[in-house]
Amino acid sequence: MLTFRLLAAAILAAAIGALGVAFVAQYGFGIEPCSLCTYQRYPYGVAILLGLAAGAAAPRGRLSLVFSGLAGLVFLGDAGIAAYHVGVERGVFEGLAACGGAAGATPDSIDALRELLRDAPPPACDEVPWSLFGISIAGFNLIYAGAMAVFTLVATARLWKAPRP
Repeated sequence: MLTFRLLAAAILAAAIGALGVAFVAQYGFGIEPCSLCTYQRYPYGVAILLGLAAGAAAPRGRLSLVFSGLAGLVFLGDAGIAAYHVGVERGVFEGLAACGGAAGATPDSIDALRELLRDAPPPACDEVPWSLFGISIAGFNLIYAGAMAVFTLVATARLWKAPRP
């Protein structure tokens, strides 16, 4: 049975899980995020806050659903960022200015190498560092965030329409 607290917990688990996967990919497997990958993380942080607010407001009912609905819209926004990123990867869209990638400079000393490593730009947004079945990380995030948006918004609507005890 779907409850206010269960929906809030699902929002929290989904957002924390997505960020956990992103950080494991980055720090555990060395997959450096491009600028658009980094932008896709921010909505999950917002969803965590909204999930906490929804859980705290659960005894008040409808206020919890306002936070849950906002979380659904945040997931939808993240899916939009991911869709744009997939379009950049496939050459449909041009990337942002921050999506330039490394400039290809060759250091001529150890100090120059240290400076280059310290000031290295993020990878280019149109490069796919990892994929499975032809789906990139951004593609998986598009699927995941889109599914979470649909789930959250549908669950919020059902709880909104449910009779009150």
